[in-house]
Order: sequence, then C-alpha cells, then structure tokens
Amino acid sequence: MKTDVEELSPTRVKLTIEVPFQELDHAFDVTYKSLAKQVRIKGFRPGKAPARLIDRYVGRGAVISEAVNHAVPELYNEAIQKEEVFALGQPDVEITKLEDNDELTFTAEVDVRPKFEVTDWEGVEVTVDDATVTEEQVDDQLGNLRERFSTLTGAGRAAQSGDHVSIDLSAAIDGEALEDVQASGVSYEVGTNTMLEGLDEAIEGLSEGESATFSTKLVGGEYEGKEADVTVTVHSVKIKELPELDDEFAQMASEFDTIEELRADVRKRLGEMREAQQRAQARDRAMEKLVDSVDIPLPESVVTDEVNRRRQSLEQQLQQGGLSKESYLESQGQSEEEFEEELEKSATAAVKAGFVLDQLAVQEELSAGQEELSGYVIEQAQRMGVSPDQLVQHLVQSNQIQVAYTEVVRSKAMDLVAAKAKVVDESGNEVRTADAEEAAESSEEAPEAAAEEKTEAPEAAEQDAPAEEQEQK
Repeated sequence: MKTDVEELSPTRVKLTIEVPFQELDHAFDVTYKSLAKQVRIKGFRPGKAPARLIDRYVGRGAVISEAVNHAVPELYNEAIQKEEVFALGQPDVEITKLEDNDELTFTAEVDVRPKFEVTDWEGVEVTVDDATVTEEQVDDQLGNLRERFSTLTGAGRAAQSGDHVSIDLSAAIDGEALEDVQASGVSYEVGTNTMLEGLDEAIEGLSEGESATFSTKLVGGEYEGKEADVTVTVHSVKIKELPELDDEFAQMASEFDTIEELRADVRKRLGEMREAQQRAQARDRAMEKLVDSVDIPLPESVVTDEVNRRRQSLEQQLQQGGLSKESYLESQGQSEEEFEEELEKSATAAVKAGFVLDQLAVQEELSAGQEELSGYVIEQAQRMGVSPDQLVQHLVQSNQIQVAYTEVVRSKAMDLVAAKAKVVDESGNEVRTADAEEAAESSEEAPEAAAEEKTEAPEAAEQDAPAEEQEQK
C-alpha cells in the first residue's frame, strides 16, 4: 500500500491511498464467506458455494463493491497510523480508481489536530480572590444554621411579608376554569415573589380562610404566557421563630458546648472552603491565560459539532424541565442572536482548550492509570446518579472509554499548569496549594510506562467531545 499525504490547510489533510489488488485478499475472503451464506446455489450447501459461482450468481461488480466497502475503513486506519495523522471525526472518502485484479485507489479528506508546541506554560501569573474569612460571613453561616432549626407558629392575624402560608391556587381564562392549572396545600413565603406575578400582593392582608383573585400571566405548561384570573385561598398563616445564638443552640445544632466553639468551627470550615475556591480559581485562571496566549487554527467542523452538541444538551435540559427556549432566553436577558454568539464563543474556547491540554499532555508524557480511571468513573457515576458498573457498561457499549481517559489526562494537565503557575491573592500574598504541589510531584515521578501509554494519550479535539470526534491514529 502506498500513501501520499497532502496538507489542504493547517487543520485538514487529504490522503491518497493506492492498494494493489493482491492486498485485498482478506477483504475478498470475508466478502465471499458472507455472500455464500446469503445465496442459494443448487448443489451446494449454504456457505459452501465457491467464489467463481458467487461471482457469476451475484455479479463480479457487486462482489468487488462489497469487498472494497469492507477494506477501505481498515486501509484508512492503517494509513493514518503509518503516517501519524491525528485525525478528527470521520473522513470524506472517494474511490478514484478501481480496476479488477489491478489496483484500488481512493482519497480520504479529514480534519486533523493542528501541529504546535505549548511553550511558556510554566510560571503563568494569575491573581485569585483573598481567602480571608470575615465575621459577616461567619454570621451568615450561623444564620443559615438558625434557619434549619427554626419553628413555625400561628400568627393569629392577616398575612404579612415574611410570613409562611399554606394556600390553594386555581386559574381561569375568560371565566373558564383550567383544570390542569390548580394546586392545593402549597407552602409559600410571602414576599419572595418566586411563583406568580401579583401573588404576594394578593396574599398580604388575607386571614385564614379568606380568598382573593388577581390577574397575571401563567408560567410554564400549556398556558404559559397567557393572561389568567388566579384565585388564591389562604388556609394558614405562620411566622418563623429563630433560636437564640447561645450555648444552648450550639449544643442542639452541633457537637460543641459553647457558641464560641461553634463560631470558631464555622470560621475554620469557611477558611477551608475559601482555600479550595482559591485552588479552583488558580487552576481555571492559569489555564484560561495559557489558552489565550496560544494562537492556533481550529477545524471548523469540530467547532460546529461542539456548538451543536451544546445546543442539543441545553434543549434536552429545558425539555426535561418543562421550559421553552424562549422563556429561557427571557430569563437570561438574551436575544436569539446573543445566545448563538455566546454558544459559539464558549464552544470555540472549549475546543481550543482541548487542543492545548492534549498537546501539553503529549509533551509532558502524561497518562492515566487504572486507579485514576476508576476514580473518574466513580465520581461521574455519583454525579449522574447511577452505579459505577452501569456507567462503565455505557462507556464500553458507546465506545466512550477513550473519552474517560482523555478527561483524566486533561485534568492532570490542568493541575500541572496550576502547579507551575505564580499565584497571588488580591492582597499580594503568594498562594501555594497542596493540590498543585502534588500535581508537580506526580509529573516529575511519572513512571516510564507513560512513554508506552503515550500512544493512547488524549486525542479528542474538544472538551467533553463525543467518541466519534476523538482523534484516530
């Protein structure tokens, strides 16, 4: 087999592959065995008819076509491995020459990962938020804890803002009741304005057993956006009582004996959370700055696929939540054009980041071991609400194992960038994280096996890319 590679652009190549007919023997053997089981030729049992009779029975041209269809994918994969072409997605194949007992020639145009080196990635300078914990933040956390231990008692008066009420709701349009738009025993905090426009004003001043009707636009469901008359009936009015912040509360709400011990623990936990946020910021901002510093061409088809994937994912989420795209855009304060512009921008950034991480992983010989892959699967399974075994089965059946591998290695590359970054907080203090130090040590102590696994390193061109868009070698 002879292969010629022509660079059509920095992100697309054309392979011309010439194959002598004798190298198609395997493909013809498979084809004859398959056709022998399908045809019925007198005097021969199914699967036993000789090749010359199959040629005569189904036609030599049909046999050649079937054999070529079987051979081309294998020949293509062999060619890109031999030529070390990092292909993205499926190729556009065209048979240019097919002569029986002579030669098969075909071309394959395919997008490829651009060739580049990630330079100056060590020492990226970034600034993160201060990790200082204020007394106001501690008070807010204690306030949330008080809310969890609050009690509701009867108000004995008409509803006011801040009260908790139990209500029934029903709606009608032009005097006709909407059976599907009603609810009973709904708990609601007056003044939050989280249900229907005008509901809070209608409830305020109502006592137990009283009703009021107001006009509003319905949200969600079949009648979304339509003007309707909504009747609200109040069944109970209660006020929230919060416990005092004293030693008794500390003993009730925690394992501590005094309120000062509880306050100190809250301050400590907030500090740990703020430090974790610093580490996440350092990781994200260092990576963002590195990606912005790299100028590489991006395959248009890969970006388009990522845009479509993200759009479909959002539409599925909206559908599951019973929301329309129009209502979503309204809630975001976006027009359709602004939404599409932002979608393309984020997809482009994700594709570019994927290329940079993949290349850095190759340069630094990063790889993922079985334990790391297992950890990733367990984490993703918990996030998705399925068992790890179910997720593994899905990854195998959908040919997505390489996606998991890619994500683990990319994460290690991001950790490495953060580990080597120069990070300071807004006050100018140097920030060092345990995670970053561990990532640096892990990179320096990478086993020699990484060199062998390098050929299986991340090859996807985009963040969260589907399997069919993974690079092929």
